[in-house]
Amino acid sequence: MIRTSEILFVKCVKDGIPNRDPLADSDARRLFGEDDGRISLSDVSIKRDVRDYVLAKYPEGGEDQRHHIYIQELRRDKFLLGRKELAQWIFDRAGIANELGDSLEQRRAALARHAYDVRTFGAVYSVGDQSFHLTGPTQFGWAHSLHAVETRYVQGTVVIPSAESQGRSAGSGSREGKQQGTIWSTYYLPFAVFAMPGIVNATIAQQTGMDASDVELLLEALWRGTKFRQARGRGFQQPLLLIHVEYQDPLFRLGYLEEGIRLETTQPIPTGLDQVQLDVRALSDRLAANAAHIARVRWWQDPELEVVGELPGVAGGLEGPSA
Repeated sequence: MIRTSEILFVKCVKDGIPNRDPLADSDARRLFGEDDGRISLSDVSIKRDVRDYVLAKYPEGGEDQRHHIYIQELRRDKFLLGRKELAQWIFDRAGIANELGDSLEQRRAALARHAYDVRTFGAVYSVGDQSFHLTGPTQFGWAHSLHAVETRYVQGTVVIPSAESQGRSAGSGSREGKQQGTIWSTYYLPFAVFAMPGIVNATIAQQTGMDASDVELLLEALWRGTKFRQARGRGFQQPLLLIHVEYQDPLFRLGYLEEGIRLETTQPIPTGLDQVQLDVRALSDRLAANAAHIARVRWWQDPELEVVGELPGVAGGLEGPSA
């Protein structure tokens, strides 16, 4: 059994865009419009960080075979595996393929038992006339920047030609193929701080089999997975503050924890951590006022982040949650 809980995760990014919008020439996602200035990250991006971290930590599914990842890019003979093949791959790796019949309920239960992301985030399975929709106990909202952001459009060159030489053309003695590199262009983000809310529903967790160890791994993956999944275009990301609030009543939650924090900046558009501080006083007051409903508060903070106010509960280690 686990408790219903809420998560507030604050992270920053430098020199990249962690979640691009294909409808805006791969610029940052803007849900609030240009006048507002803020940009946003989808929950899909956050879940991908968690999945990739768990996959890296448990490439073979773990000793108990409970930490496989269902939603991933897996190929066989250069072709991507579909939903049915991915499920079968997990059943084969877990050594239970011969134990399963044709019952869809059996397959749904087995997938939840052996795939961490199915237990945690849910899954949609639709293959032929067999389908199920498993709602996940863990849901994340959009992560929005806590300040206005300006992205930059930049260009560069690649030295290596984009096509190989194909021999010499007739009569000229010259080699065919491109002899010059190519020009690349992209949007990039100098700096931004994001806040993302999340919830773990204890009632739904009973249906998927998510347990306390899964919650601990989720917190660990949020913190360390943000550092793990780095790519040039996504920028250099750093977790700053992670708050986990557990409630006494499985049907109770405060909601909108992110509205209790405020970023104070020394510049209209900050470019680094030394130009910001995070005010948590309103959130601290709200948590204190609802202490009777709260079973436990834990939080982890990057030492480089300057915080105004004091959070209740227990501070974790500087390296973040650990299983």
